[in-house]
This record gives sequence, structure tokens and C-alpha cells, in this order.
Amino acid sequence: MKFLIIPLFLLSFTLHDKTVDNALPCICKLQHTFPTPPVSDQTLFYIQRTPNHNTIMYDLNMKKGKLDTEEPVHVYWIRYGENGQKEELSYIQRQFAYGLKTRKLADNRFELSFVSYKKQLLYLEWSALLNRYRIHTTINGKTIDVNKVFLQIEGGSFWVPNVVCVEVKGTDPTTGKEVVQLFKP
Repeated sequence: MKFLIIPLFLLSFTLHDKTVDNALPCICKLQHTFPTPPVSDQTLFYIQRTPNHNTIMYDLNMKKGKLDTEEPVHVYWIRYGENGQKEELSYIQRQFAYGLKTRKLADNRFELSFVSYKKQLLYLEWSALLNRYRIHTTINGKTIDVNKVFLQIEGGSFWVPNVVCVEVKGTDPTTGKEVVQLFKP
């Protein structure tokens, strides 16, 4: 059951600049209709997916002004389909879909993986250059700071949704240029 396809965006795919290339395997539709969630200094990235506008937020988990080293990322919903309220993930969502496993590597550096996809690692670390924490991963030998993920789901089931397109937006940490990655799982 831990093989939910939700974080499939971290499988192998090629980095592309913001300009969408016609050779890309898919184009995610509908995301222009999704609300942009409020972001703060604590926001790391967020996931949006069809069939509704509810958004999964990944924020720094700060306690008394310091990063909680036991659980550095707070994952929660913004329930746009209801009243736009914040809501904690359910046990099933946390344990089988959107939750993160965390391992402290050093002060201000953590290795993260989605509970539903452990193969692709994410790293949370302090960036002196940006003067903030960032989430990054390496794909095809290139590092990207992850900002947003959009999943287009058409059918399937609760446990195995049919993800037809994934778009990841992020920043190239070397150039500061936005990169967009599209792939069809």
C-alpha cells in the first residue's frame, strides 16, 4: 500500500527551462485554475493535484524560533474545496501518501523521503547564500530547489490514482533561473 504514486514526480526525468518543449511527453492541463497558496519564509514547497484544488503544504516546523530537528517539516492541507482552512493530514495521508521520513545528517542538514516513494531523496538544508532553508534534490546529475508540484490525475483509485502528467517547478540554485520538468509516468 505504500506505493502510492503521489510523489512520482521524483522519478527520472529531464530538466527543462521554463519554455515548454513540444517534445515533452505531456502537458499538464487545468493547473492555471488552481489558487496560489500563501507562502511565507517557512514555506518550502507545495503539491497540487486534480481532482480538487486542495493543496498540500510543506513548511519548516519551527518551535520557539528554531527548527524542530526531530520533525523539521510540517505537512498540512489548505482545503480550498471547503473554506480554505488549514487542516492537518490524516493518519493514512501521513503514513502512506504525503508524509515524509526524516534523517538528520548534520546540523541544519536533513535527508527526506516521501513515505510512498523512498527511492528519490530530498534534502533540507540551510543555504547561507539564500539566508534560509531550502529543499533540493538531484535529478539526472543536476540539483534543483523544489517550489511546486502539480499532478494531473484522471481516474484510478484512492490507493492507486492514475497520474497522467506531473509538472515540477523549481529553481536552478546556480543560476536562479526557473526550471520546469514535465513527465508522463
